[in-house]
Amino acid sequence: MTNPIRVAQIVGKMNGGGVEAVVMNYYRHIDRSKVQFDFLVDSDSTLIPREEIESLGGRVFEVPPYQHVVEYQRELQRLFKQEGWKIVHSNINALSVFPLRAAKKAGVPVRIAHSHSTSGKGEYAKNALKAVLKTQSNRYPTHRFACSKFAGEWLFGKAAHFEVVYNAIDLDRFCFNAEARAQARADLGLVGNQFAIGHVGRFTAQKNHAFLIDVFAEVAKRRDDAVLLLVGTGEAGASVKALVDERGLTDRVKFLGQRSDVNRLYQAFDAFVLPSLYEGLGLVGVEAQVAGLPCLFSDAITREVDVTGESCFLPIDHSKAWIEALSCLVPRKRAERSKLSLKKFDSYDIYKQSLILTEKYQQFVRQVEFNEFYK
Repeated sequence: MTNPIRVAQIVGKMNGGGVEAVVMNYYRHIDRSKVQFDFLVDSDSTLIPREEIESLGGRVFEVPPYQHVVEYQRELQRLFKQEGWKIVHSNINALSVFPLRAAKKAGVPVRIAHSHSTSGKGEYAKNALKAVLKTQSNRYPTHRFACSKFAGEWLFGKAAHFEVVYNAIDLDRFCFNAEARAQARADLGLVGNQFAIGHVGRFTAQKNHAFLIDVFAEVAKRRDDAVLLLVGTGEAGASVKALVDERGLTDRVKFLGQRSDVNRLYQAFDAFVLPSLYEGLGLVGVEAQVAGLPCLFSDAITREVDVTGESCFLPIDHSKAWIEALSCLVPRKRAERSKLSLKKFDSYDIYKQSLILTEKYQQFVRQVEFNEFYK
């Protein structure tokens, strides 16, 4: 039996964010007799699913945080030479310059840069660094992936060739289920017809929680039935909780923390909001649509996220539009949420997309072996 292709997945800091969730989801569903993942993670990561990775046949290598750029590249180069991976797949956006530079120096033949994000307002230092690194984004990869056309053009430029590799999910797990909704709402302490507004995302500046709290404070004055459910953790969590306390919303906002049952929580929601300053795509928005939820997105998010064609995009600097939309929104009936056709979401089907990714990896290795044979 042929040994599986081992792919070195560069995931940066594993702290419960969206990118590592995407990579892990592919890993759970890919044919691991053909492709195996090894994870190279920053040593200051807080949520490394080491036990699961190792149970699936993968390995975890901790490296110095990328902020220590010299040590980071030196250790990566050493590992690339030691382990002999033929494919290095970097998922850290503009920062992929560093691991792919080390991979090229180590002689790794297939070097994939994968754009999962973009940039937005407010993060001045981070945006300045991204702008500098973007100038080198096409220098070291042999192949370019992106979660959306928007994310690919942002990192690689409109003239560059890249492939869209969809952030796929198990669609059946997210489909609306009336029984699951009743149970999830009971577990969350939701009573009767309370109007549950949901948000899923790490507590970071990018996700714009402060704006959302300001919006909800006004919505709560207009709707006695409204509650806000926040899923996730992160460095901005304490400041968001303080803002909720300051606005007197403690009884109307629930902090649900890091969850492994987000698919169940979508069932409990009546609406989904994502007022992010930027996203590469915003996969949680796709998940929410699969669950049959009305979705409100910031106008800074690519329209590619709107799979159903029914989502609403609102200006990120105009809170009144969000307040009006949420104040007037009527929850969809069970029948309306249940009748959703999954055909629209074919591109996000993890079973189909994992087969496609497997074939891409195999094709890359075949090409390398062909080139080596005819040297």
